Amino acid sequence: MAKNYIQEGNTIPFPAPYAVASGVGALIGSVFGVSLAALANSEVGQFSLVGVWQLPKATGAAANLGAKAYWNDTSKSVTASASGNTLIGVFVPATPAQTTAYASGDTLAHVRLNGAF
Repeated sequence: MAKNYIQEGNTIPFPAPYAVASGVGALIGSVFGVSLAALANSEVGQFSLVGVWQLPKATGAAANLGAKAYWNDTSKSVTASASGNTLIGVFVPATPAQTTAYASGDTLAHVRLNGAF
């Protein structure tokens, strides 16, 4: 086995760019992760870069299942709009039975994170 392997990289320790609660997303440079613990601004903690997470969704626009999901770092929410936002993954169904898009009024959405881009 290669001797320079470090880890899988599913979670990475980063300094929080602002105070975050456990389960809240954050943009750290160009990397998006979900904090696994409550962290103060600049406190180092583990951020998950992969998996399916329920995140706040920007209201006012629908999001199709399978559409690219972008992080709006100003509103701290996911959106289907690429303009000025950072690609973090794709919108996925909240339940196995969900077959329709997230509506414009929905405040939460499930997003599969694709790791760092």
